[in-house]
Amino acid sequence: MLRVAVVGSGPSGCYTAQTLVQLDPEVRVDVLDRLPCPYGLVRYGVAPDHEKIKSLQGNLRTVLEHDRVRFLGGVRVGGPGGLSVARLRTLYHAVVYCVGAATDRHLGIPGEELPGSWSATEFVSWYSAHPDATDAGFVRGVRSAVVIGVGNVAVDVTRMLVRGAGELRPTDMPQAALDTLAASGVDEVHMVGRRGPSQARFTTKELRELGALPDTEVSLDPAELEMDAGYVDSAALPAVQRRNVEAMRGWATAPARQAARRIRMRFFLRPVELLADGGRVGAVRFERTAPDGRGGITGTGRYEDLAAQLVLRSVGYRGVPLEGLPFDATSGTVPHAEGRILRDGAVSPGEYVAGWIKRGPTGVIGTNRPCAKETATSLLADAPALVRREVPEDSLEALRAAGVEPVPWAGWQAIERAEAALGARLGRGVVKLSDWDTLLGAARSA
Repeated sequence: MLRVAVVGSGPSGCYTAQTLVQLDPEVRVDVLDRLPCPYGLVRYGVAPDHEKIKSLQGNLRTVLEHDRVRFLGGVRVGGPGGLSVARLRTLYHAVVYCVGAATDRHLGIPGEELPGSWSATEFVSWYSAHPDATDAGFVRGVRSAVVIGVGNVAVDVTRMLVRGAGELRPTDMPQAALDTLAASGVDEVHMVGRRGPSQARFTTKELRELGALPDTEVSLDPAELEMDAGYVDSAALPAVQRRNVEAMRGWATAPARQAARRIRMRFFLRPVELLADGGRVGAVRFERTAPDGRGGITGTGRYEDLAAQLVLRSVGYRGVPLEGLPFDATSGTVPHAEGRILRDGAVSPGEYVAGWIKRGPTGVIGTNRPCAKETATSLLADAPALVRREVPEDSLEALRAAGVEPVPWAGWQAIERAEAALGARLGRGVVKLSDWDTLLGAARSA
């Protein structure tokens, strides 16, 4: 019987496990995760007010409850205190790494490390109750915020900054984050892109949600929009970009109205420096850019400062090295051939990769399906050779011998019950537990 470990229980890990058990009636899969909770970015990266996307957890749950799939949470692979890649390799015929892209890209500009400057991921992790996150006082004393980037994550954090308590209360957001955001004084958010509106990366549904926020006005500068040839004549644009342009055109031409909060969408501005005020961020200096006629942009030498006490950068993700695995620092991925990990250019038997750490942080959740299928197909083609190597009948004893006490599926179910009970006590729906001790205490209650 083929025994496989999948490291990571987000979409790519679950889709890999699903494909393996669908294609091979004998394979058994352990899905390992560093956290005691499954689902990866579907739990910790999707905005809490996006119930439809969060409902994908039901699909991933079906995979993890398959009778030949086992979830083992709280298992750290690589790094200090973690199970080594080499040791893990001895416990299974094959290991598939689905560890995502765990860090944000930096802007690389002066002042980026000032207090009040954060990655969007750090902010998202806090309001999504990731146990590694801390309340860094993101919105304390903030009236104006700048979000750098024009993708869906930028739209999410912009929306969460201006949401009211009544809109946040039905979500599973931790109570402390809800109270903090509800009491926030943020009344203006600038969402800024260095290129034009037709090149923005958000999807139309997410974009239009901004226009539906209560007591919030979305404003755009018509002069910036008309610098973009795709905005002026959108007929040749792909459908998503064309719908985006139509939505923005509607806002740009609408009469101004009174609102408690304002979202200002800005384009053709490139951040060049974060300016300090009293030891923390006080403004962002942007250089005006312009189309270069070849699909890119060029600097104009003209500058504009936007006041902000909070800056969130949302300019893409990047994979990080996992100790014991090869890593291409240029692409931020693990070198591979059709999912087979390459060491010094040669296939490393029994080691595979899927998801963002395989292909880079591209695509949507569904993009992980064909990516996972390619890797699973490669693994199963290699299976006749892989099963010749002896591995433990059950890796659980070996994991425990290595000092690891995994959180089983029953432990995760106990966490779910604890979150439902917490929500009931607070007069809300499910409310996430947000720290390691509480999560592990709930898991052990099983």
